[in-house]
Amino acid sequence: MRTVRTVISVLLILLSLALLAFAGFFLYSALPKGSTAKSQPTENLTLPQETPETADSTDAAAPEAPEEEAPADAAEPEAPEEPADETTDAALDNHTARIQELLNAMTLDEKIWQLFITTPESLTGATTVTQAGDTTKTALAEKPVGGLCYFAANLVDRAQTTAMLQATQSYAKTGLFLGVDEEGGRVSRAGSNEAMGVTHFEAAAVYGQRADMAEVYQVGSTLAAELGSLGFNVDFAPVADVVTNPNNTEIGDRSYSSDPQVAAAMVSAMVDGLQRGGMVSCLKHFPGHGSTETDTHEGKSVSNRTVEELQSCEWIPFQSGIDKGVAMVMLSHLTNEKLSALPSDLSPEVVSYLREDLGFGGIIVTDSHQMGAITNYYTSGEAAVLALQAGVDMILMPMDLQAAFDGVKAAVEDGTLSEARINESVTRILAVKYSFGIIS
Repeated sequence: MRTVRTVISVLLILLSLALLAFAGFFLYSALPKGSTAKSQPTENLTLPQETPETADSTDAAAPEAPEEEAPADAAEPEAPEEPADETTDAALDNHTARIQELLNAMTLDEKIWQLFITTPESLTGATTVTQAGDTTKTALAEKPVGGLCYFAANLVDRAQTTAMLQATQSYAKTGLFLGVDEEGGRVSRAGSNEAMGVTHFEAAAVYGQRADMAEVYQVGSTLAAELGSLGFNVDFAPVADVVTNPNNTEIGDRSYSSDPQVAAAMVSAMVDGLQRGGMVSCLKHFPGHGSTETDTHEGKSVSNRTVEELQSCEWIPFQSGIDKGVAMVMLSHLTNEKLSALPSDLSPEVVSYLREDLGFGGIIVTDSHQMGAITNYYTSGEAAVLALQAGVDMILMPMDLQAAFDGVKAAVEDGTLSEARINESVTRILAVKYSFGIIS
């Protein structure tokens, strides 16, 4: 009898152990997968903030804060593979198709006119333009230029400027670049007039001394909003030159710094602030005007900086702006004899460095063709043709607009310039206008 009870007791103990083992296995199976791995505390995760320092964009990323080094034992989270963005691909296809459609609808004359940014006075023949009416409307119908550049004399007050720009834009068959030089400091067409309601910022050198990217980003953002509210869509800024010659007077405090790294950071922030706000930014004056002494407004200005010197200094801020997605770069009239015997904006070699070495694919525009470095040596037609042969896309303010147009058209007709070359530049112009909502 005692033997039977012993056997039963042993069986009950074994059954209990089996039940406990089964329950343990069931609970383990029910746990989430990977729960036994060491997890990272959620309070240590840092989410990106939409601030000037960390915001990101495929077109123009904001100034980046320095990355913090992760602890050696921190596990690198593996991001899931994202599906292809069919919406983005479709938008790109639509963008390309629309630009081609607009190009195909243009006559040769209309395409050539798109290559010019002129003043309202040069367009209309008026002495000082402060309003836009039938004269402007007729002029734009006859000469559908790519854009207009305005100066302080055109800008009386906020209401007048807004009405003038709105009317001018409404008369254009193809949306216009409406530009202004608003750098701050001594080059401030709108900000220097309190009646315009545009902030007059300090010279670039002042911001370079503080080297605060967020501050410069805010300058660009503010100018984009204030100029945009008036009807402007291009700011010929920032100056990306690095002053290497203490006797340089043309640039001076228009440059952020004589330190190329500081200048590069400021240029990047300014471009970002402007273009995030919908304002086309134009870097100037490639290949770098900080080493010269003579003012190109008066005549020939020469630099002897070597390619190696330019790459290690002057081109660093330009590269920074290009990497940030700047839409437009202005070529200076200076002659760098190490690169070319021609003024930079007439030089195939200079254009090649900008396109090939720095990888710029946007609009290349000349500096004003009313300056002595051009007018003392070339007619308006000659300068325009040479610029286009060099690979430049737009000619800024030819001394004689009609003569410049006639020179280009004659060059196409006699084979000096091909229509394909014209189409190449007009395509770039339309692409930027479409991207910034100037045409649709």
